[in-house]
Amino acid sequence: MRRLAVLGSTGSIGTSTLEVVEGSPERFQVVALAARASLDRLEAQVRRHGPRLVSVESEAGARELRRRLGRTATEVVWGTAGLLQAADAGADLVVSAIVGADGLLPTMRAVTAGTDVALANKESLVMAGHLLTAEARARGTRILPVDSEHSAIFQCLAGNGTGGVRRIVLTASGGPFRTRPRSALASVTPEEALQHPNWSMGKKITIDSATLMNKGLEVIEAHWLFGLPVDRVDVIVHPQSIIHSLVEYVDGSILAQLGVPDMRIPIQYALTHPERRPTMVPRLTLEALAGLTFEAVDRAKFPCLDLAYEAARAGGSSPTVLNAANEVAVHRFLNRRIGFDEIPTLIRKALDAHPRRAVGSVEEVLEVDREVRRRLDEH
Repeated sequence: MRRLAVLGSTGSIGTSTLEVVEGSPERFQVVALAARASLDRLEAQVRRHGPRLVSVESEAGARELRRRLGRTATEVVWGTAGLLQAADAGADLVVSAIVGADGLLPTMRAVTAGTDVALANKESLVMAGHLLTAEARARGTRILPVDSEHSAIFQCLAGNGTGGVRRIVLTASGGPFRTRPRSALASVTPEEALQHPNWSMGKKITIDSATLMNKGLEVIEAHWLFGLPVDRVDVIVHPQSIIHSLVEYVDGSILAQLGVPDMRIPIQYALTHPERRPTMVPRLTLEALAGLTFEAVDRAKFPCLDLAYEAARAGGSSPTVLNAANEVAVHRFLNRRIGFDEIPTLIRKALDAHPRRAVGSVEEVLEVDREVRRRLDEH
């Protein structure tokens, strides 16, 4: 039986992970859960899975959850310290599904503890990929991708390695504004941007998908996961989200991974790797596909993608600046403080204002993150 810690258990990846667990209760034991503040959902998860430890964001939330749980044996902790406890709670596999920069410390704690990580928190690799991957190599731990695109690449590389790879191609749905004119993006509302055509996700990643910043972050993630230069990681729009990504080899062969757009497939693959197990997900019926189409990215309409490539090529502190500025911009857009078309403008200004420097520790990475947020708060 594989012991799991699920960080971000009440979000879309976390809840899907627990659905996979419930489909094979004889194979998994949940030893720790962590969430921010969705106490109703978290309480139900604790009662269903009986973890030894559960962490919430605030002390008040911890008090309330303890009151609700009564005499249950689950220990309730809170804050950053509690989150780190959950990441180092004796699991065989930590599912890192916390959104944003907050996922970096617990992900690093799990790796440092010698625990394999099923990684859905792409920001950890964007901000500190050089540190996280070096620590994983030193500890002999595995970072298993959960994102559907990186899981697809991982599967296409199985048994081959990257020696014969010409390039990786990440597919993008194009988001809700793929066919909308560039001139109309200024009037986009948060409600419109949250209507992803294919996937049901949390708010932040859904907005990132609408701007294509999500694909930019995935380019950086792929660079660290698979050890290829970012200029050998390409992006193509595939509106149907059936082909989740492709690997082109030097001999002209292209391998692709196909499946219905359901995150339970890559989640289960990470949880059971190297095994493959039956899933609860509907099968992809090839005969029913009307056709698979592909388009080049309209980079003028979606400048966030090129901002990510620029930050990745610059290296050092630049990807952390990119990520922090994007998180601030998405938050402001969702709160109607800036327009949709102002998201890349804010990120551009942050990158231009920050002198690039080397970052040699997680503490230095987090200091850059704080600097960027402070500077943006002043303007």
